[in-house]
Amino acid sequence: MNTPLNRLRQSLVENGVEAIVVTDPINVGWLTGFTGSFAMVFVTQSGARFITDSRYTIQAQEQVHGIEVRSFGAPRKIEDEISDVARDLNLTEVGFEPSVTFATHDRWKSIFGAVTLRPLSDLLGPLRMIKTSAEVEKIKAACRLADATMEHVSRLIQPGVREIDIALDLEFFVRRQGATCGFDPIVVAGPNSARPHGVPSEYALQPGDFVTIDLGAKLDGYNSDITRTFVVGKASDRHREVYALVLRALLECTAMLKPGIGCHDVDAHARRILDESDLAKYFGHGLGHGLGRAVHDFGRLGPGSTETVTAGQVWTVEPGVYIEGFGGLRIEDDVHVTEGVPEVLSHFPRELMEL
Repeated sequence: MNTPLNRLRQSLVENGVEAIVVTDPINVGWLTGFTGSFAMVFVTQSGARFITDSRYTIQAQEQVHGIEVRSFGAPRKIEDEISDVARDLNLTEVGFEPSVTFATHDRWKSIFGAVTLRPLSDLLGPLRMIKTSAEVEKIKAACRLADATMEHVSRLIQPGVREIDIALDLEFFVRRQGATCGFDPIVVAGPNSARPHGVPSEYALQPGDFVTIDLGAKLDGYNSDITRTFVVGKASDRHREVYALVLRALLECTAMLKPGIGCHDVDAHARRILDESDLAKYFGHGLGHGLGRAVHDFGRLGPGSTETVTAGQVWTVEPGVYIEGFGGLRIEDDVHVTEGVPEVLSHFPRELMEL
């Protein structure tokens, strides 16, 4: 059965790793479905143990299946549980994730005693890149909510409305649907739109402003991440020229997301398109990133990427242009890589909207 746990066990075998202790909350959630804030999973080549504390005893029983669950409360401490599990599993070596801090590692050395602690490269990130059909369905649901949220807040785009008011209404809408924002939403207008990750401010929208809204919904443990840029009132010729090239980069690069192509090649194509009007110099970030349990999941579409596009991956594609003194824009979709035509999961209109 191609479960996350079985895939990790196979990776341990392939990498000659006796066991790993998984502590990153995103990885714990991917392996087990657990959504609490504290847990760790010991995974060996043939078994697994899940540990949490008494705050999450009932939640772990509801969410974690097929793994032995251990829960502890005072006066016992996590150190006691770790020692017991290491002894029960008769471990001689335990690998740990790159996210483990030096202080934690130092503390673990005394807890594990004779057990060797082995630093590992990121084994789980690459595994998470290939989504199951169930994971893709969850991302689709998050994208449907992101589309609905963009439709909702686009009605607020008019002169005099503040960036912060749009951002607050956006978050309230997402929460009313039983989800959370996957990240702090970006709402930037006019001169602020030249800031790719600007923070919503009290700036009031003015006629002729670009307005960029970047939002994501987290639903049932999975994320969406979409961006649209609007114009308040009538767009200028310059608005239309820049927008048309960014949109073309989005569409053509999305179509390139097929198995076997290099991630850096997709990014380079976007820059070639923008350079037709000398705009590539205003595109300072990568074209996209992996999407799933984390908003910025494993994998990058960028100049330095060494990864290859593979069926089952989900990517953001988000070309942008940011010109100080003029403004900026970004258009972003979420895309599922298949054996055939890429499947675009976000559907809010991409064409320039004058509101």
